[in-house]
Amino acid sequence: MTAVVIGVGPGLGMAIAHRFGREGHAVALISRNSARHPGYLAELAAAGVKAEAFVAGVQDPERLRSALDEAADRLGPADVVYYGPNSIGTGDLDVPMASLDVATSDDIRAAMDWVYPAVDVVRHLLPGMLDRGRGTLLFAGGLSAVRPMPMIGAFAVPSAALRNYVLTLNATVADKGVLAANLIIGGLVERGDIHAHVTANEETFGRIKSLNPDDIADVAWDLHTKRDRADEVFSVFD
Repeated sequence: MTAVVIGVGPGLGMAIAHRFGREGHAVALISRNSARHPGYLAELAAAGVKAEAFVAGVQDPERLRSALDEAADRLGPADVVYYGPNSIGTGDLDVPMASLDVATSDDIRAAMDWVYPAVDVVRHLLPGMLDRGRGTLLFAGGLSAVRPMPMIGAFAVPSAALRNYVLTLNATVADKGVLAANLIIGGLVERGDIHAHVTANEETFGRIKSLNPDDIADVAWDLHTKRDRADEVFSVFD
């Protein structure tokens, strides 16, 4: 059994790696930041998890496909894929949707560029899952997919698009042994880079509630094993 973590970081990505690794999955870590890989691998090895790391960014589809194939050759075909690049909801495109003189169709197109790699990953890995009659595809998305958040601006559109894509995908493949599910994240995730930046600059951002990535990873495992739903929301705003 192999779990692939795409866009692995020190917060939720590594929590997913630990959770599935603890259950006996070999773990393939994929991210563009190769400098962090030795530390991640050492951490997982200390926990008794077999893991390997592969360098690829989601905006380089050819390299990403190559990394996925290499991971399958070395660790076995993907049983679980977690797609969680730190992209949707950040960046310089978060202009208020109400500011129609600022938020343009070009802004929306640029924001949507973060959804297309997820579709490419599914296209690449889903046929093998269907052939084997099993598989789980987990996608981290933003809270603006289910709750209006004007401050997110243009990135509200890809958040909603990704969620709808995943729900539609799940309706298509659920009876074929494959689960596609959303992890909707509303808040800072502890141990992650954004959380570290915000907490280090509390005078600028104020004190913000955060989410425990281990709790989210536990729910991801629950989704994988129970296969009874395709959405789970985690929010500090409730």
